[in-house]
Amino acid sequence: MRVLLKLHLDCAPDAAWRAIRNPTVFRAVSAPFTTFDSLEPGGFPDSWPEGEHLLRAKGFGLAVIGEQTIDLEFRESRQGVRTVRDTGRGLSGPLALVDRWEHTMAVSALPGARTLYRDQLIVEAGALTPLLWVGFWAFWQWRALQLKRLSVDWK
Repeated sequence: MRVLLKLHLDCAPDAAWRAIRNPTVFRAVSAPFTTFDSLEPGGFPDSWPEGEHLLRAKGFGLAVIGEQTIDLEFRESRQGVRTVRDTGRGLSGPLALVDRWEHTMAVSALPGARTLYRDQLIVEAGALTPLLWVGFWAFWQWRALQLKRLSVDWK
């Protein structure tokens, strides 16, 4: 099942690109519903590099939901569309119920130094997919509000 967002952000595309690659922004748009701790030596980087990153997720900062990897790939098209694609997976707890996780975020220019932000999540978890979709859809709406709110300060 799919969850889609399409937003106009009040920041330049370069600022949005830096933001969606920033673990601090990742954590800010997820809180308070889901919080994350890095399980890598040295903790969270200033900017995500490509590859796998090990995390622990908690519900409301309290109950451990499980461990997961974020597996990032970055692309840029000739038309100036930049994408981050995460094909990570849950390793333990309820996160491990998800069979397929594909999260793609794309940024491109809009007139007036604004950004077109597109976000797509494809998630599959067998018979549980419809139930999980409802939760992910609601969470993605929260993310959208947070991205809009935070983007005005991205430089």
